[in-house]
Amino acid sequence: MNIELQRQFIPSLRDRVSTELLPFVDHPGQYIGGEINQLVSKGDWERATVRVAVAFPDTYTIGMSHLGCQIIYWLINHTPGCCAERVYCPWLDAEGVMRQKGIELFTWDTRQPVASADILAVSLQYEMAFTSVLQVLDLAKIPLRSADRDDRHPLVIAGGPQADNPEPMAPFVDLVVLGDGEESIAAILAAYREFKANGVRRRDMIRLMAQRFPWIYAPALYDVSYNRDGTVQSIHPNDPTAPETIKRCQTENFEEAPFPLRPLVPYVEVVHDRFAVEIMRGCPQRCRFCHAGFTKRPLRWRSVDKILEMAEEMYRSSGMDEFGLLSLSTADYPRLRELAERANERFAARRVNISVPSLRVDKMLQNIPWMVNSVRKSGLTMAVEAANDDMRAAIRKRVADGDLLEGVKQAYAAGWRGVKLYFMVGFPGERPEDIDGIVTLSRKVSDARRELGKGPANVNASVGWLVPKPYTPLQWAAQPRAEYFHEARRRMASLLGQSRDNQSRERKRADNGRTRRKSSGPIKLKTHNVERSILEAVFARGDRRLADAVEHAFKAGARFDGWDECFKNEIWQRAFEATAVDPDFYAHRERPPSEVFPWSHLHGGAGDEYLARQYDDVFTQIGTLRPTPTAVAV
Repeated sequence: MNIELQRQFIPSLRDRVSTELLPFVDHPGQYIGGEINQLVSKGDWERATVRVAVAFPDTYTIGMSHLGCQIIYWLINHTPGCCAERVYCPWLDAEGVMRQKGIELFTWDTRQPVASADILAVSLQYEMAFTSVLQVLDLAKIPLRSADRDDRHPLVIAGGPQADNPEPMAPFVDLVVLGDGEESIAAILAAYREFKANGVRRRDMIRLMAQRFPWIYAPALYDVSYNRDGTVQSIHPNDPTAPETIKRCQTENFEEAPFPLRPLVPYVEVVHDRFAVEIMRGCPQRCRFCHAGFTKRPLRWRSVDKILEMAEEMYRSSGMDEFGLLSLSTADYPRLRELAERANERFAARRVNISVPSLRVDKMLQNIPWMVNSVRKSGLTMAVEAANDDMRAAIRKRVADGDLLEGVKQAYAAGWRGVKLYFMVGFPGERPEDIDGIVTLSRKVSDARRELGKGPANVNASVGWLVPKPYTPLQWAAQPRAEYFHEARRRMASLLGQSRDNQSRERKRADNGRTRRKSSGPIKLKTHNVERSILEAVFARGDRRLADAVEHAFKAGARFDGWDECFKNEIWQRAFEATAVDPDFYAHRERPPSEVFPWSHLHGGAGDEYLARQYDDVFTQIGTLRPTPTAVAV
């Protein structure tokens, strides 16, 4: 039988997905591709000189809402000779079917084998996505470790916030991009096309990319040595052509940066079903716990005219009825009032809602007029972080109780009936009154509506546990242990008059995948998973010795660790035991000022001298001493 005849009898990957996968999974609409405004058609992949699989290591419903991946997808497909298709993680049921039937991971646009890409571009957004990256590689039949790949395999390139400390994933990626994606991906495409045309082998491309671009990091070209106590002694290149330090890539002309003006419109419900414009990059606040605030510098923003021009085109091409104004701190956009009023004038008649992330109260007061006139009032969310003024000053969160309460009263007068407040527990120097204050302040916010002659406002108090991040003043801080967070949760629940049993039942009760809480008055408390927050802290400041634990956990069944219904802490604890990793060393240890961090060779933000002064000031603000660094057993 000749080859052409054989092909007629062997079903294509596209056909196998249709006949062997989709009929056997829940919500098959998330796997079908072909969305409105999809940029790739049949044949584009085969004709392209450079083929890129853009992977978001989470479900389609999460990944489709990620603006960064849409930007990269748009940019690549508008580069002559290049083609990008999207990849997401199949849910548990789909993964089971694919493994049972031997269906390799495919791209969503035209169902190409992911392994047939030249480049696999992976977005590292979150520590709990590490095993999902391995899921993508494994389902695509790409060796998990860079050292095991050869010329048959795509270059695995990682970027995104977690790429600022990629060391726990260092053995699994070939290259890491620090900083912005617009200019870096354009330069990578041009270099890859050049190398491919000249017959450069895959392993040599890794070295040449690292030589050419100051913002590309090739982990395999660096060796790490350790002190007897387990701390990092030094990180140095093992290749004389590799740079000693890596810098961040920055998009200089943010006004004209590439942006998808025809957003993908999914067929199924996703997390954020809207068209959105990134109006500003960076944040002037520099809250001392915020990784993005210290790494996304300098501050850049788009003009009001440009934003509205982009929004108009996106609305016409998508028909979506919500317009998101996105940035790290939308409240600090310098022309927010003008932008909001003009956006409302333009879109209100078309019943398009204008949505913004959480606003600081002082800025909310200034912009209440346009919010009152908005088409519909979306949830009012405020990131308060700490309950008391002095602790907010210590972490540089510029919110005062007086402004907060006055602001919510004006919001209630404008028609709002409820507020969501974000808090965090575990800051250095935290006192019992800071934890109690979360309940006290939530009650004050609720009762402020009574002063208008109305009933109490509904307040959802969401409490997260501190995860000290690299490149911030808190990178030296010890994360409190699990017992501390559990006691804080019990303390707050007791003050609210809720029993631990009630809280447990509420967390387990679900309706269509959404947590449903038993009503216990106008204030509802929701806290993050303690064990997962500790795991986040382990990896946030971890080194490449953690890679074995990541691989062990993945092979033991760790999947979608950011999802409550999937996270299994016992898998991770067994992985740490099997690989001789002490999680306390990474999460609960106060660092001395002189410690070499695993990311010390990656220059991602402000210098350590500046950050150390900022850390000292945390304790000055609350009148306590900086903790003594934790001794490490030899």
